[in-house]
Amino acid sequence: MNRNISNDENKILRSGKAEMDWRILYRKVWISRKLFLMTCGIGAVIGIIIGISIPKEYTAKILIAPENARKSSSLGINALVAMTDVNVNSSTADRDAIYPSLYPIIVNSTPFLIRLFEVKVHEQKDTAAITLAQYVKERQKTPWWNAVASAPFRLMNRLLSLFRSAPKEEGKKKNTKTDIFRLTREEIGIAGAIASRIAVEIDQKKRVVTISVTMQNPLVAATVVDTVQACLQEYVTEYRTSKARRILNYTEQLRNEAQTKYHEAQIQYANYADVNQKLVIQTSRAELIRLQNEMNLAHSTYNQMEQQVLVAKAKVEKVTPINAIIQPAQVPLNSSKPNKVLIFIGCILLFGGGSVAWILFVKDFMRNMKKDSLYTDESQ
Repeated sequence: MNRNISNDENKILRSGKAEMDWRILYRKVWISRKLFLMTCGIGAVIGIIIGISIPKEYTAKILIAPENARKSSSLGINALVAMTDVNVNSSTADRDAIYPSLYPIIVNSTPFLIRLFEVKVHEQKDTAAITLAQYVKERQKTPWWNAVASAPFRLMNRLLSLFRSAPKEEGKKKNTKTDIFRLTREEIGIAGAIASRIAVEIDQKKRVVTISVTMQNPLVAATVVDTVQACLQEYVTEYRTSKARRILNYTEQLRNEAQTKYHEAQIQYANYADVNQKLVIQTSRAELIRLQNEMNLAHSTYNQMEQQVLVAKAKVEKVTPINAIIQPAQVPLNSSKPNKVLIFIGCILLFGGGSVAWILFVKDFMRNMKKDSLYTDESQ
């Protein structure tokens, strides 16, 4: 019984102490409320400056659903299979296919990014077109503190450049085509800048892919995201159909050769039949039959190759991927970055929290340290 009473008393004492501690802390903050309000005001001003200094950015998106054309073309292919007895249901295309999970890697690959360098973009509808590489290099703005922070390094690089020879890559002509195997530092920087502004998100549950591009100009963002989608579709189609198209080209070549042989055999048979029309010699008749058999064999081979060409074309159609565009590219009306409200509130909370920490902890800690140092000096 006595133990229960003592436990209750301890709880009451602890709660009373906690309440007293909170009151003491609140009183400390209230006494220094001017400092708290002043620092919050400074944080608000800095938040406004940061929000205004960061350039606006706009994000354009395209929502696509990758599909496979195998199902849509299966009826025609099955009909050809029934005619030719050729199996086109090989699993090679399935094994070698580029799946949507590889789209982010493709978009960030160097050949894909270099391909975007020459894309023509307009900052406004009535302005002259410039390349995307030129836009990223010359038209993209940065906050003022980036220039301030990089000024010492740029000055140092200029001073060092006076004492060293120019790199070989600077002697490269500007009008020459970009060499993927040997990129300059400037080209690597532009490619990295473009890659940082392209994002590919994959929703495995809904089986949709979202391609987004963020630029400081809304029209440029919409143009680039539409171009990225088209280039990605072309890239995947090129990969998926490369083997089938090689087979188609080879089959068409064999078909053309068979057609030529059939026409030659047909001409030989017709010429021999015209010359020996009234002759009844057995050797002449045997030669005529031989030429006729060669013509029939060439005709049969030609028909078979013609069917093989149709099957090869169906194979190309079968492995060609189809991306259904659910949401096409649109010019964004509202900026996606920066979030000025979040920056404003974050700066106020940061400076306000710093002032509270100073009032409650740092101020007393420094005061105690000063007292200890004075006490040690007096004792000595």
